[in-house]
Amino acid sequence: MENKFQTFDGLIRKGVGGFYSVEAAGAVYVCRARGAFRRKQQKPLAGDRVRITVTDGRTENTIDEIYPRKNLLLRPPVANIDALVIVVSTSVPRPSALLIDKLTALAEYKHMEPAVVFTKTDEEPADALAEIYRNAGIATFCVSNTTGQGVDGVRAWLSGKISAFTGNSGVGKTSLLNRLDATLALETGEVSEKLGRGRHTTRQAELFKTCGGYIVDTPGFSALDLEKTEWIPKDALADCFCEFQPYLGQCKFTTCTHTCDKGCKIVEAVKDGKISASRHQSYVQLYNEVKDKKEWET
Repeated sequence: MENKFQTFDGLIRKGVGGFYSVEAAGAVYVCRARGAFRRKQQKPLAGDRVRITVTDGRTENTIDEIYPRKNLLLRPPVANIDALVIVVSTSVPRPSALLIDKLTALAEYKHMEPAVVFTKTDEEPADALAEIYRNAGIATFCVSNTTGQGVDGVRAWLSGKISAFTGNSGVGKTSLLNRLDATLALETGEVSEKLGRGRHTTRQAELFKTCGGYIVDTPGFSALDLEKTEWIPKDALADCFCEFQPYLGQCKFTTCTHTCDKGCKIVEAVKDGKISASRHQSYVQLYNEVKDKKEWET
C-alpha cells in the first residue's frame, strides 16, 4: 500500500533534540528537518514559518522548507517576532529611560512592534513617563499586577501577534504573564509548571499559544541578553526613533548626526518640545556608543 503524503504550511512552536513541533492545519505535528538544512548550516527555530510533509506514520514527517525570516533574536534563538513588550517598574527597580529607549530602538531595527508596559502603578503612578512614549507613537500601558488594572488592554494588544517580553529582573514580567493567562502558572523567578523551565535550565525557545496569539515561553528575554547580543549601526539608529521620522532628510547637512549638529531639524524639534528631551538624550548616548563600532567587532 502506498504511503500517503500531505503538504502544509506551518509554524514551529518548539524544537528539542532534532524534533520540531509544527502547528499546521489545525493540528501539531512532530517533524524532522531534512538533511539539506544541515548541509546549508541552517537550523529551524521556534517562530519559523515552514513547509512540511506529513506522512501516514510509517515514515517521519519532515520540514522541507524554511520561509524567509523577517527577524531573528539570538538568545534564546527565535525567529519572526512581531512584538517586543518592554516591562518597566515604576518603583523598585527604578525605571531607566535609556534602557527603555535602547529596547524600543532595537525593536524597530529588528522589525518588531515595541510596546512599553509600566507595572506597579498601584505603588507609584506612571503618567509622566507614559506620556513620553505615547507622544512618541509607541503603544504604552499602565498596569497593576496586584489589582489587574490595565491588564485587559495589554491582552487585547497581544492578539494576533508573536510576542516576546523583556525587562530587568524584578519589574513584574512573570506576574504580568500570570495576569494575562493564569494557566501559565509561572512562579516568580523560578519555574513554570506548564512550561517546565527554570532560570538555570538550558534556554530553548518555545511559543505558547495564549491571548489570541503566541508568547515566547520564558518570563522574558533579559535586557542584558539583548544588550550583549544585539546592536544597531549608527547609520540606522535615527530611523529606530519613530518620532524622528517627520524630520529626517530635512537637516541642513546630509551628514547630520542629529546629536548637536548645526541646522539639525531634530535638535530644533527637541527645543520646540515636539520631541522628548529624554528620548533625544538616549539617542545621543546610543549614537556615541556605536559611532566607532565596526561590523566585524560584533
